[in-house]
Amino acid sequence: MKTITAITLILGVSTASLGQTLSNEDQISAAVQAGPEEQRDNATVLGYDSSGALVELRKGTNELICLADNPEKAGFSAACYHVSLAPFMARGRALKAEGKSRKEISEIREAEAKSGALKMPDRPATLHVLYGKEAKYNSTTGLVENANLRYVVYTPWATQETSGLPLKPMVPGGPWLMFPGTHAAHIMITPPAK
Repeated sequence: MKTITAITLILGVSTASLGQTLSNEDQISAAVQAGPEEQRDNATVLGYDSSGALVELRKGTNELICLADNPEKAGFSAACYHVSLAPFMARGRALKAEGKSRKEISEIREAEAKSGALKMPDRPATLHVLYGKEAKYNSTTGLVENANLRYVVYTPWATQETSGLPLKPMVPGGPWLMFPGTHAAHIMITPPAK
C-alpha cells in the first residue's frame, strides 16, 4: 500500500484511474463482446502489446473488426465495427497519434472524404461500443461486467431530409442523426444504462 501511495504522490496520478492490463487472449475475449455474438469467433481483433502499441492480436475471416480496451485509459471501452469503416477509423487513430485535436481530425477527414482520398462506406455501416466507467473484464467468468452498449450506424452525408431521423432522441435511447450532412453522419442509438 505504501508503494502505491508513493507512486501516486510521485506521478501525481491515482492508480485507481488506470484501466486493466489484459493478456492477448483476454483482450480478444473482452473486445469481441462489443460485437454481435454470431460474428465474434471470426472477427479481427486489434489490441495493445506490452509497450502500449496497437497491434493485430488476431486476423479474422469475416467483416467485423474489434478494438480492445485501451489499458492506459480509465474505465472500459471496446468497439467492433464493419470493415468498410476501417479506413475512417485508421485515419482517425493516425491523426490522433500526430497530436491533432478532435476538431482538426474531423476537419481533415471531412476534406479527405469529400476529395475521395478517404474511402467512406457507400451503405450504412455499424460501430458497436461496449463501455462503462466502472466496467471491467472478469478473467474468471470471461465477461465484461457493468458495461453498456451503444450503437453508431454511419451513413455518410445523410441529413434529416434524406433519412427522416430526428436530430435528437425523441425518447430515452431512441435513434437520432448526429453530424447530419457530413462524412461522419451517423445514427446514434444509446439504450438507457442498466
